[in-house]
Amino acid sequence: MIKKSLLPLALGGFGIGMTEFVMMGILPDIATGLAITIPQAGYLITAYALGVVVGAPTLVSMLAKRPPRSVLIWFMLMFAVFNALSALAPNFGLMLVSRFLAGLPHGAFFGVGAIVARRLADEGKAAAAMATMFTGLTLANVLGVPLGTWLGHNMSWRLVFLIVAGIGLLTALSLRQLVPHFDARPSGGIMKDLRIFRSPGLWMALAITSIGTGGFFAWFSYIAPLLTDLSRFEPGQIPMIMTVVGIGMTVGVTAGGRLADRVAPLRAVMILLSTMTLLLLLNGLLATSQPAMLALAFLTGANALALGPPIQMLLIDHSREAEMLGSSLGQSGFNIGNATGAFLGGVPLTLGYAYTAPQWVAAGLALTGVLLALAMRSMRSAKAPQAHAAAPIPVRETESV
Repeated sequence: MIKKSLLPLALGGFGIGMTEFVMMGILPDIATGLAITIPQAGYLITAYALGVVVGAPTLVSMLAKRPPRSVLIWFMLMFAVFNALSALAPNFGLMLVSRFLAGLPHGAFFGVGAIVARRLADEGKAAAAMATMFTGLTLANVLGVPLGTWLGHNMSWRLVFLIVAGIGLLTALSLRQLVPHFDARPSGGIMKDLRIFRSPGLWMALAITSIGTGGFFAWFSYIAPLLTDLSRFEPGQIPMIMTVVGIGMTVGVTAGGRLADRVAPLRAVMILLSTMTLLLLLNGLLATSQPAMLALAFLTGANALALGPPIQMLLIDHSREAEMLGSSLGQSGFNIGNATGAFLGGVPLTLGYAYTAPQWVAAGLALTGVLLALAMRSMRSAKAPQAHAAAPIPVRETESV
């Protein structure tokens, strides 16, 4: 049974998931409303992702000495205000700025929330508790994204961002009511926390996250035009397919949490990025088959969110001296992947290629993540014998004659 104290974290994840992923479903509506092209509208996805990348380490480092619950409340208030600005943006330039600002508290919330979830977790179930928080994000794809896509098509995409702002306010209130107070962990300040970046393992984990997950986002950023132009789904059917993706994500994040509690995080990441590569290739090869694309929508969504818990555990394992900062880097990595995937996936479209082209870019990014994970495993294997060789050899006492 889910602990009541974890529910506000899931609700915050729901709001964040809705504002991030609904963009893919209403991208054509925003493009029409702001009189821009779909590739230009894709830059709004990139701007949000860059906000996450900047905001996660910056905000967490600035507020590391504050109690985690208070920090989470402030993040949700910021989230509400900046999403309201997105709803009111009159032109592309201001919309771009508002999406960047809305992304600032995203990764910081998940980073601090993961540490809180870990403290609330029962013994041996830390990854499962983190998965509960990410379940809110996945449920956003089952409920919030399809609803937002429908509202964007039939009413106004601006209303979607106002709803998200309301969810942010509700989350701030529930955090105060349901999450217990934790004292902040002792911190030596920003400069001491930044020492975790001296770890090659942390940089490798970030590279795997940033590049490997970019494959998913290259696929997801242009899923609506892929399904309408090549799979020949009607625009009104896109919300239903977004629901299928969301159901897959909900199943996947739970499975990923269980996997990360049973096998080493790096091994779990390698397995999941390998299957992601295969699924993305199949999306390109089978794009004209509606039944295949429905099945792949579920499987690709499940595979992508299953990566969340093991990646989070991998990053925390390599940032013990500043675990809150290290945890927040997971979302920075995901959203570097978001920005990279959305940008690189849009390049062949700008050059006039078909909507299958982003799938080949996506598969290449996921495969690169697999190769980086293999390199990280090789680094560990090479380091282990060195550490063993450096260990002092016990001296056997000489027996008396």
